[in-house]
This record gives sequence, structure tokens and C-alpha cells, in this order.
Amino acid sequence: MKILVAAGTGIAAAGCVLAAVNRLTVRRLGPRTPAVIEPVTVCIPARDEARRLPDLIADLQAQRGISRLQVLILDDDSADDTNAAALEAIGDDTRFTLLDSAAGPGPGWTGKTAACTRLAEFAYATDDPEEGPTGVLIFLDADVRLEPTALAAAVGELRSGAVALVAPWPFQRTGSMAEALVQPLLCWSWAGTLPIALANRSRRPSTVVSCGQFLTLDAAAYRAVGGHAAVAGAVTEDLALARLLRRAGHRTALVVAGRLASTRMYSGATELENGYTRWLWSAYGSPTGSVAVGAMTTLAYVVPPLAALLGRGDTRRLGLLGYASAVGSRLLARSLESGSAPSLSDTGAALAHPFSIAAYLTLSARSHRRHRAGTLQWKGRPLARPIGDTAKSAQPR
Repeated sequence: MKILVAAGTGIAAAGCVLAAVNRLTVRRLGPRTPAVIEPVTVCIPARDEARRLPDLIADLQAQRGISRLQVLILDDDSADDTNAAALEAIGDDTRFTLLDSAAGPGPGWTGKTAACTRLAEFAYATDDPEEGPTGVLIFLDADVRLEPTALAAAVGELRSGAVALVAPWPFQRTGSMAEALVQPLLCWSWAGTLPIALANRSRRPSTVVSCGQFLTLDAAAYRAVGGHAAVAGAVTEDLALARLLRRAGHRTALVVAGRLASTRMYSGATELENGYTRWLWSAYGSPTGSVAVGAMTTLAYVVPPLAALLGRGDTRRLGLLGYASAVGSRLLARSLESGSAPSLSDTGAALAHPFSIAAYLTLSARSHRRHRAGTLQWKGRPLARPIGDTAKSAQPR
């Protein structure tokens, strides 16, 4: 038992050290003074987003430092009042174009990749056919909230870093106990496992971290690799697109943007459960990969706190060290994400880290089970597997 506790504590301590390194070294998206004079096209896929979309439109209307801004919104066959809410929020702002699509994604496509492809195709239509795509494409989810300098800062980061893609990581806001337990794991999962400053200088697909909530891309590089159409069936299309760019010889970069961008990814326990079960089955490439990650996570973040609670002597002391390392890594990751000191609620969630891990393991197992059964859904659409998937096929959308 002591050997297992020591091994788990070693992993947790290493993760805490790496989180501290990332807290000190990861680039942070901040206001930039130079104005952006190249064309910038913002693409927003929106399905059943009547509640969230008006706030994002208001944020986009308040953006500063971009003289040639165009915003494209695709109402993806919404069942609510997304279209009417968008029209009211846009008003007479001629920079905005609202598109409608009643056609669902074809076989092998996810809803988001199909919507993003349609948006990009409309953006291409304004390009000079002899010169090809120019400027910057920015893909935003409807639940993202932006400070007035966020887009200009993202474009500045893209150009100053000489990369094809910048993924500004928004601060993940939470509004319920379930969200507070699970949502901070997103940032923590990479902050405690990967040195981002080194990964950003690499072209290795395996070291990619990306965020589909806020993607900033060089338009020419995006189109050259085929854009979202080239990753049509990917459930985590942000990672797939970044890996595709790296395979083509481009660099991609992750920056933290918590001071300029935030999002509440899921609202409440039910939406959170449905959201994570939709994609966790794909997180580590295969069921075997998920089992391996789950076993290591249990060793590092469940065994030590159990030893701290139930063990004696050196075993208990090792367990306490492992538990403290886990809590420390959670707090460092949350501070990295937000750009400020962790709040009291962040501290409470970090202290409950073993329960967060238990929630993650439950969601992962549920995601694999539903994937095998072909019963995964999101926003009223069954999730079809990509063409060529030999597992049991879900209903086509």
C-alpha cells in the first residue's frame, strides 16, 4: 500500500510543480495598442442560443482596435428564437450578417464542423479569387463573453507569434456545485501535465492544446489544410484542426485569456453531464487510453487522500503530501486561467478534488457506454460517427 501511495504522491507532486511552471511562463492575452488593419471575420455557429447570443453580439459591437471587422452568424436550424434574438441584437449594424441553415450535417459530420464549414465558405466568397483568402478568421461559441480589446489582442498574438492558430483559453465560469467540481478540470488537465511554453514552440501534434470556444486562425493556412471540412467527423474539432495544421508544418499556440474572455460552458448538472458524455469517449484515442488515464488519475488523486484519511504513520504523511499537491495544482491552474488569485469557491472546489476526479471517471465511463450503444446526443441531434468508424453506428442526423 505504501508503495502505491508513494507513486501516486509522486505523480501529484510533479503535476503541482508543472502547474506552477505554467503559471509563471504561459503567455497571457492582454490589451495591445497597435490597431488591426487587416480584415477580421468572426464566425459564430449558433443552435438554440437565443439566451446567450445577444450578449455576445453586444460584446462584438463593443470591440475596439479592428477597423475591418465582419461578423457571420449561422442559425443552425434552431428550435428556439435564436434568429429573432440575433436580429434584434444586431439592429442596423452592417458589420453583421445572419445566415440560416435548415439542412442538418451530412453523414460523417458533426453539427459544429458542418456549421463552421458553411460560415467559412461564406467568408471565402468575399475574397479575391486571384489572391485567395486573406486576413484572420475567428471562431467563437455563443456562450463566450469578451472584453472590448479581446479580438484585437488575439489577432496581435497570432501575428506576433508567427503561428497559424492561436487558441485563447477563456476563464471557465461556474454557476452550480456540479460545474465547480468539473469545469476547472479542463484547464487543470493540461496545466499539470504539459509545459505549454515548450509545446507552443513545437510542431508535434501530440503536444497540441486548443480551445474551440475561441479560435483565431490565419485564413490562408486554415483554407490550405481544408478547414473544418478536413476534420468533419471530429467530436473535438478544435484539437483535430490544430493537429492538422501542425502536420502541415505550421505552429499553433495556446494563450490564457481569462482577463479578456470568459464562458459558462454548461449550465447546471444535466447540461454538464450531457456535454461531457458527448465527447469524453474520444479524449484519449481509444477505450484503452481512457482506462490507462483513469488508472493513473485514480493512483495520483484518489489513493493519496484515502491514505491520508485511513492510513497511519509514513503512509498517512505521504497521503497528506499527495492530497496537498493535488489541491495546490488545482489552485495554480485556476489562477492561471483567471489571471487572479483563486476565489473562496475555487478553494472549496480544489479541496474537493477527489470528488472531482470521481465525477470525471463516472462521466468518462458513461460516455464510452453511450458511444458503444450509439445513443449519444447533443442539442436534440443524435451524434453520428465519422464514416469509417467500425463500431456500432448511431442514427444519422
